[in-house]
Amino acid sequence: MREKELRLALICYGGVSLAIYMHGSLKEVWRLLRASRSHTDEVHEAEGVERVYRDLLLAIEEKAGLRLRILTDIIAGASAGGINGIFLAEAIVTGRSLDPLTDMWLEVADVDRLLSQDARPVNRFSKIWAEPVAWGLLRKKAAAIEKTVSAEARAEISAKLSRFVRARWFAPPFGGHEFTHLLFDAHATMSATSTGPRLLPASQPLDLFVTVTDFYGHRENLKINSPDEVTETEHRLTISFDSRKGRDMSLGPAAELVFAARATASFPGAFPAFTTREIDTVLAQRKMEWKGREAFLERILPKQFAAGRAEDTPLVDGSVLANAPFAQAASALRNRPARREVDRRFVYIDPIPDVYLTGEVRDEAKEAARSGVPGWFTTILGASSSIPREQPIRDSLEAIERRSERIERMRTIARSLRTDIERSVETMFGRTFFLSRPTPRRLASWRDRALERAANSAGYSYAAYGYLKLNGIVDDIVATLRRTCPDADVSFFSDVRRALHRELDQRGLGHMSDAKKMNANPEAIAFFRSHDLRFRIRRARYLARHFSEEVEMPALAGRDALDAMEEAIFDGLALYLDRETSDFLGDDFAEVAEAAAQDPAALLDELARRRDLPAVDEEAETLFIRGLEKLPAEAQRSMLLAYLGFPLLDIATLPLLEGEGLGEFDPIKVDRIAPDDAATLRQGGTRAKLKGIEFNLFGAFFSRAYRENDYLWGRLDSAERMIDILLSSIAVGDRPSFDEIRGFKKRAFAAVLDEEEARLTSVKPLIASLREELERID
Repeated sequence: MREKELRLALICYGGVSLAIYMHGSLKEVWRLLRASRSHTDEVHEAEGVERVYRDLLLAIEEKAGLRLRILTDIIAGASAGGINGIFLAEAIVTGRSLDPLTDMWLEVADVDRLLSQDARPVNRFSKIWAEPVAWGLLRKKAAAIEKTVSAEARAEISAKLSRFVRARWFAPPFGGHEFTHLLFDAHATMSATSTGPRLLPASQPLDLFVTVTDFYGHRENLKINSPDEVTETEHRLTISFDSRKGRDMSLGPAAELVFAARATASFPGAFPAFTTREIDTVLAQRKMEWKGREAFLERILPKQFAAGRAEDTPLVDGSVLANAPFAQAASALRNRPARREVDRRFVYIDPIPDVYLTGEVRDEAKEAARSGVPGWFTTILGASSSIPREQPIRDSLEAIERRSERIERMRTIARSLRTDIERSVETMFGRTFFLSRPTPRRLASWRDRALERAANSAGYSYAAYGYLKLNGIVDDIVATLRRTCPDADVSFFSDVRRALHRELDQRGLGHMSDAKKMNANPEAIAFFRSHDLRFRIRRARYLARHFSEEVEMPALAGRDALDAMEEAIFDGLALYLDRETSDFLGDDFAEVAEAAAQDPAALLDELARRRDLPAVDEEAETLFIRGLEKLPAEAQRSMLLAYLGFPLLDIATLPLLEGEGLGEFDPIKVDRIAPDDAATLRQGGTRAKLKGIEFNLFGAFFSRAYRENDYLWGRLDSAERMIDILLSSIAVGDRPSFDEIRGFKKRAFAAVLDEEEARLTSVKPLIASLREELERID
């Protein structure tokens, strides 16, 4: 049966109290991932909405002959989206439940719990003169409050709003330490739940990115023509985690995950700016140790750490400058394994889509605009909240589209070239007696012969290809040094780059080919054998694609043989990917790196010695041959010719990729989850569904009923959108009928309501109403 992966890279926006809607959305994504894992493992214990998703996957399998797996391997978030992204990432890696985070949002994401102890009114008479402010706000919001799902919510909101406006003014009302304690509590509760199966394949990494804003910023040096160097202040920071570090049960220590969650959601004006000293105080109160503290701070705050300011650097909300972190997610695409056909999606969650800006909810903003220059509070709120969060994402989407177009163009060319390349390889090796009986020694000899023949037959074009490879190697070496020496100045890396090029010229690599003999420069070929790691990775990924597209068919081989070949390819790829990391090179490599500008020859020699790529080639090819041995002759020959013919394909296609050598080799599609996009159960979008939009998006912090309402709609909207996105990965003719799709959606809605009815006691009228609306769906 044909197999395919639907890979979701999730982009989680900030949205103040609409974080609860976003949590509901991600909770539903988590349910789908669990159902997909259950389907892949052929476990028949799925219940509730997970059973609905599993039945849909079975229906697709029966009709389309396609086994589809859904996974999330990239998450990027800002502000409240960052918090949700961190906990979802932990649930994916550990197999633990997301329910503790649900409890946190519903129970403790409340103004009475979040108010700083120092900011609370001393008694009911404190700031009694501020009561008219609360009355005024309530009168302006009266219509919306009357529409709340529970009559009791009106009294709750009135009381909490009164306490809120009588709290401390001109200082953050919410407590940083209180918030940090709540995050630790949620993490501890989640960690106490039982572990389940990891929601990713064993070889698939997960990358998590959380944006943060350095309030004062740090200085960066820039090289220009005149003057030679200028400086600018950089405020943007990204805290990253990944599952490649060998941790089986977590993306990182609790202190580091809570650090990122608290920093990214330090909403300006509402919470005090976050510093490392805050988390140190909370850890001391909780009697917790933080192993690896210094290494973490050096990694995420390299400039500040080098200057001795890491503990006191004030960090504020990540959405101030990067509310839609598409670029961070895109940066993780380069090193993704590809075991089978991949449909890559960037899915962003936006509780307040563009259409909301024209809605009645913004009448106050329109009135302010008509009245002329905005006032002090309006300006502060706009600068710290609305404007950054509402900036268009057009630039990010256009960059993704350009990348996808370039990849699709290259794939078309590669498919066109495949026949000619196979013919050339067959001509080159057609009379080789032992081609059907490869051994590591024979394969190494054939590989070297194919590389030399490809280089010599390319003529003048090899020079451009060779220079592109050479510059790519230099770029990768400099990138390795950036990871090894994060606190070095920008000028250091520029000096290293120039020194490397000088050294390469001295080694005879100034010319890629001999103009008279029309063949490749032997020094260049020798250098590439010692240093061209990216070529090996591109070749392994190409084998994986070739295996999936051309060979992985039941008619050619049984399941065991296919699994053995697939495992061999990706075990070999892992050997090369390991050598990309700075961790593999060892802690003492920093000494070589720091002297690179003065002694580039030592740097190159040490890299070649530590990586020892020729030895890795032998190990990877031994694995490859073991996989080949179990394949029938036709499939074995196809894989062998693909391996030997890759140099010809690489010479033709690498320039088309501008040297990137992109990992997944697949175009990207973008999908959105928003209240306006899910209209099967209720139309009207954000205004008809969400309560958290009140009080400048702080509304859900004033009422448990509001939080339950938004959380439930997050699950319902995401259930519909997940079904839509899943089905969009299938050819139109292979999809279930319209009536069948609507039936699956109705089953999913009913399952969500059944699962949440006992928990959501404050919105019983809403649940009853939704059940009636569900019955009216045709």
